[in-house]
Amino acid sequence: MMQAIRLAALLAVLALAGMLGWRVYQDHHAPREPLPALTLAPLAGQAAFDPADIDGAYLLNVWGSWCAPCRIEHPVLMALRAEGYAIYGINWRDHPDDANAFLAELGNPYAGVMQDVNGASAQALAISGAPETLVISADGEILTRWPGPLTADVLRNRIYPALDRGARR
Repeated sequence: MMQAIRLAALLAVLALAGMLGWRVYQDHHAPREPLPALTLAPLAGQAAFDPADIDGAYLLNVWGSWCAPCRIEHPVLMALRAEGYAIYGINWRDHPDDANAFLAELGNPYAGVMQDVNGASAQALAISGAPETLVISADGEILTRWPGPLTADVLRNRIYPALDRGARR
C-alpha cells in the first residue's frame, strides 16, 4: 500500500514537472501575438498610460479590487516595481472608488493604471479572469501570459525569461 502511494506521488510530481516544462517550451517557441487595440479610460487620481507610448518591455497586469488572488499577488507586484520593472495595470470590472481604495491600502505598483471600458479590453486580450499578467515586448508583442497570481516560481520560469527576451528585441 505504501509503495502505491509513493508511486502515485512520484507520478504526480513527474506529470507536474512535465507540464511546467511544456509550458516553458511553448513560451520559447510560440508565435508572438501583437497587443490588440485596447479600450481604456483613465482611473481618476492615477497616472494614465497609452501602450503605444511605452518604451521597452513591460508587464501588463489585469486586476480588480474584488479579486482575492489579486490581493495575494500584490506584494509580488510591489517587489517587482522595487526591482525597477515597468508594470502597467488594467483595472477590470471594478468601481473607481474601490480600485483607488485598494491601491491606497496596499500601495500602487503601477507606472500607470487604466480602467477597462465595459470589458472590451479584457475581451480583446482573451482574459478569462483576474489576475492575469502579460509580458509585452518593446515592439508591442505579447511574449507570455500568466493567468493567476504571480509567485516566485512563475517569475523565475515565465516572467523574467520573457522580460529578458523582450528587452533583447
